[in-house]
Formats: sequence, structure tokens, C-alpha cells
Amino acid sequence: MRIAYLTGEYPRATDTFIQREVAGLRALGVEVHTFSVRPTGTEHMVGPEQQAERDRTTYLLPPHPFSLLKSHLTLLFQSPQRYFQGVKLAWKGRSPGLKTLLYQLFYFLEAGILAHTLKQRHIQHLHNHLADSSCTVSMLAATLAGIRFSFTIHGPAIFFEPYRWRLDLKVQQALFVICISHYCRSQVMLFCPMEQWQKLYIVHCGVDLRRFTPVIHQPNHKRLLYTGRLSAAKGVPILLQALQQVVRQHPDLTLTLVGDGPDRPTLERLANELDLTPYLKFVGYQSQDAVREYLHNSDIFVLPSFSEGLPVALMEALAAGVPVVTTSVAGISELVEQDINGYLVPPGAVEPLAQRIDELLKDAALRQRLGQAGHIKVAQEFDLVKEIPRLRQIMGAALAGRFEVEWDI
Repeated sequence: MRIAYLTGEYPRATDTFIQREVAGLRALGVEVHTFSVRPTGTEHMVGPEQQAERDRTTYLLPPHPFSLLKSHLTLLFQSPQRYFQGVKLAWKGRSPGLKTLLYQLFYFLEAGILAHTLKQRHIQHLHNHLADSSCTVSMLAATLAGIRFSFTIHGPAIFFEPYRWRLDLKVQQALFVICISHYCRSQVMLFCPMEQWQKLYIVHCGVDLRRFTPVIHQPNHKRLLYTGRLSAAKGVPILLQALQQVVRQHPDLTLTLVGDGPDRPTLERLANELDLTPYLKFVGYQSQDAVREYLHNSDIFVLPSFSEGLPVALMEALAAGVPVVTTSVAGISELVEQDINGYLVPPGAVEPLAQRIDELLKDAALRQRLGQAGHIKVAQEFDLVKEIPRLRQIMGAALAGRFEVEWDI
């Protein structure tokens, strides 16, 4: 198979799951060409994996005016009927309003550049990660190039604006849709007719267990870890407020925050106001190897997010044998089982979060039990060694027109 992958920005430090998926498909013999709508900032080039993928990725923006014109004219003259099908689809998929119409024009122009390149490279299929603007570009580019497309939907942001992004139309046009969890699949079902449900397959984002050695938990070790975007939506302010209570009983604890984001200055000021600065380390984006090293030197992983899909960060923590304290939102309960491999607390609630962190800090044996169960859970349901071949099988069957296969979903 010769396929293409498109995302809005690739490769980002926060989207390592896409990079692993691409690498896994290539290891199975699939020829994967990576495309990105816009270049990724240098702050995301935190490891050799990102640097290597950046060098082999084709970027649509900024476009050269001559290349833009040449791409669209070539597509128009090669197949006027297909070109105007793309125009019609772009018009059909627009949202109300002049501003959104202008954006739709930009997406169509980008799609022409991508479609022309796909035809030059004889790409058989186009796959997109995330279902917002880049998926619109993919849908239009596939039509212009005369091929089919598919996409992986993560959530939850797309479910806040499903009508703006015409999720119904994208499912209708797609050859198949990959959903990262049962929760995700159920939400897509809300916005498409029943006859489209057969297109929806569950393939988990996963981790390579071979890269993780489960932690042996020691008494008196009190190292907390958070990895993810530094934003209020991830519940970091709630974590800091909870930590203010916990340090009264555990003045020797530390919290390392791996990642970056728009709210970092605000969170650093909040930490200072709460007198937490001595307990915190803001270390910014880190390479995949560095993140694993942080996990292997942690005792508790915390992710008090208000909204999630099914976070790979939680999978990595459990793979490393680190118990997690997180929130009972979206698909997280499909991974984190209460009192078995971690704790689920109400989103936005300080007291329960502080209480669960305190319990784990006091009991190394409890951390060991939960951590071991977490490693087993990931091995059973979220191992890349199983998930990537499943994705490859779905792609191959769909491209061959074999939709009669009963998938274990």
C-alpha cells in the first residue's frame, strides 16, 4: 500500500501517538507519505523522532503562488467533472457565515495542492488524524484526486462543534472512520445515520510496552508527574489547589510538569501565589525517551483534565507501572478502572483529588498493586504490537472493498 497521512501540524511533541502509528505501519511494509497543513514550531522538535519526521514531511503552507495555480489548473484540465465535484462538496460542507465561507475557500485551495501532489506520487489512499480543518482538506483533496479518504477521530473538541465541522458529511464521504474508544464511537454515532455505523471501527492509540519497565515502588518516595499541555482545560489549576492541601501532610513531595502551552505563565504565577514553587518543576516539552525516564522515576501520575478523548499519557503511565489519579470524563474509564489500576475523581473537584493523592503517597504497597494492574491492562488492550496490525488489516480490507468482515469492536 502507498498511502498518505495528513494532520494540521506534524510532527508535534504532543502528538507522538501519530508518529508511532506511522512508524508502525511502515514497519509492516506500508509506504506512508506524511503531509502537514502548516510547519510545526521548533519548540516541538524535542527528539530525533520529531526531527526525522519533519525532514520527510511535505508542508502545504505557505504555498508558492505559481505552485498553487499550477495545481488547480492541472486538476481542472485533467478532470473538469471531478474538479467541480470538489467545488460542489466544498460548498455543501461549508458552515453558515461569510467568515466560514472564506475559510472553506482556503481549505479548497490547500486541498488542490495536496491532491496534485497525491496524484504525482500515485497515492492510493489518504488518511487524516483529527476531524476538524485538516479533515476538511483531506475530504476535498481526496475528491479532487479521485481517491478515497479515511480519518481517525479522537475527541472531545470535535464533539463540541460537530455541525460546524460537518462531522456527518465527513463520515458519509469517508471510506472508513477510526475511533479511539467506545465513547468516541458512540459520539460519532449521534451525528450520522445508522447505515453509516458499519464504517466506524475502534483502534486504540497505544504504547510500545517493550520500552517500559514497571516501577518498583519504594516507601517515602513522593514524586508526582503530570504530562500534557499546560492549559486550564487540563485541570492543572485544580491540581495546584489540591497540592496546596497535600503538602501540609507531605512537605517532601515534588511535582514535575512536562509540557508547555498558552497558560504556562498563568500557572506559574498561580503556583507562586499558592507558595508551591519549591515543590514544582516546569520542564517544558521533552523527547519520548525523556518522558519515559520521568515516568520511571515517578510514584504517582496525575491528570485532572476537564475534557479528554482517551489520553496516551495515561497509557504510558500505566505501562510504566505508575498508578494514576485522573477524572471520570469521556473514555478514560475504558482504561482506568477505579481501585484497580488507579483512581477516578470528579472533574473540577479539589478535595477528592487531594484525598486520592494523599492515600497513594502514604502507601507504597497500594501504589505497587495499582501499578502492576495498570501494566497488565495496557498489555491486554493498548499495546501497539496489537493495535497497528489491526489498523493495517482494516485499511487493507476497506481498500479491497471487503466490508463484510465482522470486526471485533
